[in-house]
Amino acid sequence: MKVLFIADIVGQPGRRAVKELLPKLRQQHTVNLVLGNGETAAGGSGITVKPAEEIFSAGVDIITSGDHLWDQKEVMELLEHERRFVRPLNYPPGTPGQGSVIFQSDRLPPVGILNLQGRTFMPPLDNPFHCALAEVERLRQQTNIILVDFHAEATSEKVALARMLDGRVSAVIGTHTHVQTADEQIFPGGTAFLCDAGFTGPHESVIGREIEPIIKRFMTNQPQKFEVAKSNVLLQGALVEIDERTGRPSKIVRISEPLTAAT
Repeated sequence: MKVLFIADIVGQPGRRAVKELLPKLRQQHTVNLVLGNGETAAGGSGITVKPAEEIFSAGVDIITSGDHLWDQKEVMELLEHERRFVRPLNYPPGTPGQGSVIFQSDRLPPVGILNLQGRTFMPPLDNPFHCALAEVERLRQQTNIILVDFHAEATSEKVALARMLDGRVSAVIGTHTHVQTADEQIFPGGTAFLCDAGFTGPHESVIGREIEPIIKRFMTNQPQKFEVAKSNVLLQGALVEIDERTGRPSKIVRISEPLTAAT
């Protein structure tokens, strides 16, 4: 089976890239399952029902999230009612929503999707390492195909968690920094890894935002309004090929597809 992971979808440009490019990518790579990180899909900050519906309608099967989860109060509707929406698992007990899900399809074996958030240079949450071990063990009672979106800042934290889970999960894909790394690989135990999948949105920008206000903020330390940029839109992410029987990956490749003017 082939899984396409779409990196952080930023605002309207990112949603448009998913809508216009995903059908072609699905056909071109015979994709069976699509995951997308949607934590910045609503105007670049958080996610609400309408952007989520737009992303699902474009062909994304499961939406994951991260530290911008609470930026829009309307996210509660998704947390309480949308089974295709996953938040970081390592929020405290009693937090609305779900940190993992088993994706069921007539055409595929069950697939476990797990969302975690890092703690280094990030808001404090429960330890993702301990949470990951317990949840992966639970998911493995139902399936040996498990995909992890680790939303974290520090490369060392991402690599360490993926190394810990090597052989226990099919893939660990990092998100959050909006800078695609060039370290895609399959670890010795049989887990595919990419430290950061990048972002889906305008790349003539500073990680998705208009350039000048960011520069002014760094130069003056004065508050600025960070609008989502518009130009050079890319759909970024990773494509992972997985053996349906064993859950082990055979290939992982980076994706960086431009949304051209003619698209």
